[in-house]
Amino acid sequence: MRAATPVRRLPVPTSRRRMARNSVTATAVVVLVVLHVIALESTDFEPALLVDGAQGMGRFLAEAFPPDLNWEKVLKPSLEATLVTLWIGLLGTTLSIPTALLLAAFASETTTPHPVVYQASRAILSFFRAVPDVVFALIFVTAVGLGPFAGVLALICHNTGVMGKLWAEAMEESDQGPVQALSSAGASKLQQTFHASIPLVIPQFVGLLLYRFDVNVRSSLVLGLVGAGGVGLLINQAIKSFQFDQMLTHIIVVLILIIVVDQASALIRRRLAA
Repeated sequence: MRAATPVRRLPVPTSRRRMARNSVTATAVVVLVVLHVIALESTDFEPALLVDGAQGMGRFLAEAFPPDLNWEKVLKPSLEATLVTLWIGLLGTTLSIPTALLLAAFASETTTPHPVVYQASRAILSFFRAVPDVVFALIFVTAVGLGPFAGVLALICHNTGVMGKLWAEAMEESDQGPVQALSSAGASKLQQTFHASIPLVIPQFVGLLLYRFDVNVRSSLVLGLVGAGGVGLLINQAIKSFQFDQMLTHIIVVLILIIVVDQASALIRRRLAA
């Protein structure tokens, strides 16, 4: 019986597209590695310094524990200042809604009345978003003085830029069927915006608003460190006076506030999604 002739297999040529993709991937990896090496050197990244400073950190923690729970001197002022921090975050979020919504409508390609208005609105949102809220707080502290009002104004400005950008993108990505139907019926651009574009994205608007409220409550804590009121101011004072046990008390109160805000936001989002 004749033995079966072995089948000759021709080598499959390597796809040029695959080779190009592999080259791009390898180049990207090399570039990332080089950038990280440069970043580590530029930032003096030395983990060994943590080991050398372990003794100092130990002294710091020893002085912070246990927290000072004196009601009149520490805990009561901390609770009152934490509520101020909450109000700063709340007002900074809600008072930015009208401006953010208006700029979002102008900065969305589906609702803007004119390309010039679109570009101008995008530029304004980019400016508000690019300037950190801490910088805004420093500016307003010089204008209106120390206190929570400066923090509210800072959050309004920065939050307008962030929410306006997110809301504009949400309107651009929404279903344009209802908008086109109103346009065919002769509705004006303003009517299309308020009767179709905005109602379609209300769930996304509310979800983004709750997320920003959570972020703003945390940001208002940092704003207090530069004189914008709230519990951040008490933390800054405790650190400068080396009263680390009082600082720990303020941090614990803030932690409780953040947990409560997180749970409340999650509950509201679940109710809206149901």
